[in-house]
Amino acid sequence: MLKQFLNKIPRKSPKPDSLDAEGIEPGDNSNGFQCTLGGTTFSSRFNVVKRVSSAVFPTGGAEAVDPHMSFKDVSNSQKHGLFLSKLNLCCEVYDFNDHDKNYSKINLKHETLIELVDFVSSGSAKFNEATIAATCKMCAVNLFRVFPPKDRSNSIGGEADDIEEPMFDPAWSHLQLVYDLLLRFVSYNSLDPKVAKKYVDHSFVLRLLDLFDSEDPRERDSVKTIMHRVYGKFMVHRPFIRKAVSNVIYRFVFETERHNGMAEILEIFGSVITGFALPLKEEHKMFLLRALLPLHKPKPLGVYHQQLTYCVVQFINKDPKLASVVIKGLLKYWPITNSQKELMFLSELEEVLEMTSLVEFQKVVGPLFRKIASCLNSSHYQVAERAHLLWNNEHVLSLVSQNRQAIVPLVVSALERNTQNHWNQAVLNLTRNLKKILSEMDEELVTACQRAAEEESSTLSSSLEKRRAAWEHLEIAAGNSLISTDNAACSVAC
Repeated sequence: MLKQFLNKIPRKSPKPDSLDAEGIEPGDNSNGFQCTLGGTTFSSRFNVVKRVSSAVFPTGGAEAVDPHMSFKDVSNSQKHGLFLSKLNLCCEVYDFNDHDKNYSKINLKHETLIELVDFVSSGSAKFNEATIAATCKMCAVNLFRVFPPKDRSNSIGGEADDIEEPMFDPAWSHLQLVYDLLLRFVSYNSLDPKVAKKYVDHSFVLRLLDLFDSEDPRERDSVKTIMHRVYGKFMVHRPFIRKAVSNVIYRFVFETERHNGMAEILEIFGSVITGFALPLKEEHKMFLLRALLPLHKPKPLGVYHQQLTYCVVQFINKDPKLASVVIKGLLKYWPITNSQKELMFLSELEEVLEMTSLVEFQKVVGPLFRKIASCLNSSHYQVAERAHLLWNNEHVLSLVSQNRQAIVPLVVSALERNTQNHWNQAVLNLTRNLKKILSEMDEELVTACQRAAEEESSTLSSSLEKRRAAWEHLEIAAGNSLISTDNAACSVAC
């Protein structure tokens, strides 16, 4: 009887010196876990989870705990094992398109996820290496998946996609709890980043970034919060995250022009840029030049323009010398045939000019006000109105006043063309107001520019009249030549 009892006692590992207290080989840096989801393989450092039981995650010879038990019904020494058991139970993924088929299992998983979130929220969880690995595995199995092909076209014309309803994931009741657990895990005060970084590794971060492409806005918002915490918690991953985000932007700008979460990504980087140390690293300036400024090019700019403007302004706030660089970038990507995007560019330009010093302003004054003069003459009345309202900004007007010798000649000629040709009465009223503002600034200069514009207009009219007369002469000559040719052909035929 005693012999049978002794046989049931778990024996120690035959090689205790090769494993540490958590069952991890100290020298093992391999990626031991693979999880296939929708044809995609996810690999990471889950060698701990791979070697333990598929039912529970016992550590240090702890007794296996039934995952169906409640945390209130077990002793403190058993809670660690129960936590691992419940994490393993939640690794099962169900098809929510056929909810009735697995109704009882889905409800059981939902209740278990709620228990896990409450347990971590209470501060009772102890995140050693085994629980870190198990938590990351459970989150990876549930969250990292292949999204269906995008059969809906992105918005065009730079407008936000507010016509089509957003698509919501039917599994959100479970996904929301998993995201909540992951957020509390990443934010856990006692979590050791040096240990956790082996599981929240580069592969994990990349798959987390992929989730920004979800069509469910609730999921994108959850990923945004978690990614922001990951960036703050794992300092070692910051350069990699910045590089990975740059690659996402490059693919969006230069290849697909399709991405659902660009606004959320830029929202994260708005706060990241705010935290950049001075002087700015060359890497950060390259991010502005190669990633943020080209983001003005895609058609769906309106979806993320507010967040993009904030990021750009934060860069100028960090380094005022970047103002001229940003203005040159805006002029490079200025839309030609898209009036809605032009309105966005003018709005952003005003914010940039408010933070621009006189020295940086003088570097771009010529090309900048040639573009503004073109907008003043725009046949789209909203673009023309927005360009006129730019002059109501006191800082912009101050910069203009100090450079009026170069700016006024460009603007006055545009205003004269508006007076003669523009169709919209509101634009004509704004044109008269702007002429009044410029006259108060320097009446002699404005008068001289008006005189020059009138002479130019007279010369242009004379030139056009000569061209018209020349064309009429050519048309008459061509007609006479055609008649002569027809008569000759007729005589030969007769």
